[in-house]
Amino acid sequence: MAVKYKDYYEILGVPRTATQEEIKAAFRRLARKYHPDLNPGDKQAEEKFKEINEAYEVLGDPKKRELYDRLGPNWKAGADFTPPPDWEKIRIDFGDFDFFTGGPGSFSDFFETLFGGLRGRTASRRSATGTRVGWGIRGSDIESELTLTLEEAHRGTTRRVTLPNGRTVEVKIPAGVREGSVIRLAGQGEPGLGGPAGDLYLKVRLQKHPIFTVSGDDVYVEVPITPWEAVLGGKIRVPTLDGTVEVTLPPGSQSGQKLRLRGQGLNRRRGGRGDQYVQLRIVVPTNPTPAERRLFEQLARESSFNPRS
Repeated sequence: MAVKYKDYYEILGVPRTATQEEIKAAFRRLARKYHPDLNPGDKQAEEKFKEINEAYEVLGDPKKRELYDRLGPNWKAGADFTPPPDWEKIRIDFGDFDFFTGGPGSFSDFFETLFGGLRGRTASRRSATGTRVGWGIRGSDIESELTLTLEEAHRGTTRRVTLPNGRTVEVKIPAGVREGSVIRLAGQGEPGLGGPAGDLYLKVRLQKHPIFTVSGDDVYVEVPITPWEAVLGGKIRVPTLDGTVEVTLPPGSQSGQKLRLRGQGLNRRRGGRGDQYVQLRIVVPTNPTPAERRLFEQLARESSFNPRS
């Protein structure tokens, strides 16, 4: 059966090279413009809305779009269109439509000739109780950034976040989030138009810490020590995320040497912790007292140690 050709790209006002995101954006813009709730009693707007939904039902699905595009560039050669042989054997699982909510006959003959099996079928969505859902467009998702201190990411916290639309929400941050982690708040995005609200996605950014650096689950800190501590060893106090701890410094420690504090790193989301590494840095007095200088001079005379030998 020959049917009237429909250019879905033209209906959405996008080129054939448009990306899926560009197609989605065009659909949302037009659907809001012609939505029946914003044009009560306007049959022309309602028909336009159905046409936009039909176009998006095809172009918004990469598989359906591929089938649509496979028919070639000669669709506009004539006023009518006849599908190629065996086209009706192609099976497509449409599933539940997220946006199209028309009744019987909402799809054009062109659509049904291409994809088949929908003539007389109601395409409106139904709720879990079987109640018909009216015209509805899901709200857009919102993406934003959430800046945390290293300690907040380690222990978890609660923060109040102001959304781009001015609404303020309280967000519970679980312990163990990392740089780049994404926290999803369902239903906290843009309100829908007769449909559910979108979601809010918060991408975690960590503030630069004054003493700690992070690599994966592990924490690194540089600790200065004196020359005599390096030679003789002893006990030194070292900062950690949970407070200061005492660490044994082995005799003969070298500048740049790392000491491992097992289980003193960042909390992991699924339990356990990383490690902390203490990097030693030998620091010499820049303004020694006369007594200190005499001691160093005596050490220089009596010591046979030569690191350059």
